[in-house]
Amino acid sequence: MLIMRATDEALAGMAGTDFAEMLETVGRYNDEMIRAGVLVAAEGLDDAAEGVVVDHSSEPPVVTDGPYGETKELFGGFYILNVASKEEAVEWAKRSPMTGSGFRTEIRRVTTIDEFPQDNQWVRKERAWREATGQL
Repeated sequence: MLIMRATDEALAGMAGTDFAEMLETVGRYNDEMIRAGVLVAAEGLDDAAEGVVVDHSSEPPVVTDGPYGETKELFGGFYILNVASKEEAVEWAKRSPMTGSGFRTEIRRVTTIDEFPQDNQWVRKERAWREATGQL
């Protein structure tokens, strides 16, 4: 998973970018991944000011509306890629059109259901659901 992150300053710097130009740039990047056969999913996220945080540090959990005053970088979107190695994911992240000071791409491997104990009742239920919905 490529997790697209940016500081508030980096996002503010993008505010003047022509939306059609941004779509063209990101669209070319997405198309390159589609043609390479590695893109599984890609989504952007709504403005953090519209989000909420459910903090489970206490009982009951505390719900806080965005924006988040203490956040240095916000998670702005993601790509799910099907690649052979971490190195290949790094190469795709290096090609991201979202560049400049304050923009970062975090890379994390997404675990699969096969990595969990297959004799667990909840894993079996989830596997059955995934099979029934065509996800496996």
